[in-house]
Amino acid sequence: MSEATIALKAQQVSEVADKFKSAASAVVVDVRGLTVEQANNLRSELRSEGVELKVIKNKILTRAVEAADLTDLMNDLFVGPSAVAFSNEDAIAPSRILKKFADNIEALEIKGGVVDGQVASVEDINKYAALPDRDGLLSMLLSTLQAPVRNFAYAVKAVSDAKEEAAEA
Repeated sequence: MSEATIALKAQQVSEVADKFKSAASAVVVDVRGLTVEQANNLRSELRSEGVELKVIKNKILTRAVEAADLTDLMNDLFVGPSAVAFSNEDAIAPSRILKKFADNIEALEIKGGVVDGQVASVEDINKYAALPDRDGLLSMLLSTLQAPVRNFAYAVKAVSDAKEEAAEA
């Protein structure tokens, strides 16, 4: 290999390692067998959630996870063609979208990944996919925070109604 090629590959490894280090989550999938239309739909939906899907050579992935200190746990995932969905914002978005596509399209296989710096198995990815999105979690939190106030208001109203009934009788 020429020095230019080696330098180019070293740069690619560095970029991918940086993506692994900075990503909120990275999910590795096998996209073999997807039609062009299915792949475009998948990329479009991922892009709408701020997720980037990249097909990367396994040798570059192997060296990148070594640089990102994820070697022992991630190298088993890089067998066959691999694509990685990187998300810097929402750690759950890649899991949710890829799980939905994998349920509908048998050709898409989730291999595993990294979520918040922790290596995640396929089972973990599926658990994360079952979680609601950020807006859903925020609405659940707000509902939980409002419950005591709402219950107090109902109690005050019940006491008020009871006093009104007692006054009428």
